[in-house]
Amino acid sequence: MKIYTKTGDKGETSFFGGKRVPKDSLRIEAYGTVDELNSVIGVCRSVNTVNEVDVILGEIQNDLFTLGADLAAPQSSENKNKRIQSSDISRLEHHIDKIELLLEPLRNFILPGGNRAAAMLHLARTVCRRAERLVVKLAHEESINESSIVYLNRLSDLFFVLGRWVNTLSNTPEIKWNPR
Repeated sequence: MKIYTKTGDKGETSFFGGKRVPKDSLRIEAYGTVDELNSVIGVCRSVNTVNEVDVILGEIQNDLFTLGADLAAPQSSENKNKRIQSSDISRLEHHIDKIELLLEPLRNFILPGGNRAAAMLHLARTVCRRAERLVVKLAHEESINESSIVYLNRLSDLFFVLGRWVNTLSNTPEIKWNPR
C-alpha cells in the first residue's frame, strides 16, 4: 500500500463516508490539532521516565485516535466507529484524583516548566486547550459529540497534574508566578 494517494493534491480531503471538504475546514482543523496533540504526547513519552505516567499517556494516545475519528465522522454519518464517551472522561477524572492526593495543595499559580518531561506535559496542556477551543467553535457550527469537549477539558487538567507530579517525583521545585 502506498502512503500517498494524490487525492488531496487540490486541497481537499474526505470524511468517513467519502464527503470531500477543504483541508482548511474547521472540522479538519479540530481533528488535525488533536493529531498534533497526540504527537506532542509521543514526545512527552520519549522524555518521561516514570512508568505510571507512560501508561497513562499511552491510554490517552489511544483515546485521541478515537477522538480524531469521532471528529472526522459528523454526528449524522453512518460511522460505526467508537466515539469518546463518559467512561473515558471518568477514567481521566480517576487519574486526576489519584495524582492530586500525591501532590502538595496548590496555593499559587505556577509557571509552566520544571524538568524536561514536566515542561513537555505543560506544552501538551496548551495544545490540548487549543484543540478544545477549536472543538467548541466547531460545536457552534455543527453537531458533534459533546463528550469530546468535556474530554479535552478534563485532559488538559490531567496534563497539569501530571506535570506537577513528574516534577515532584524528580524533586524539581515548582516556580511560583511572581506578578509584578
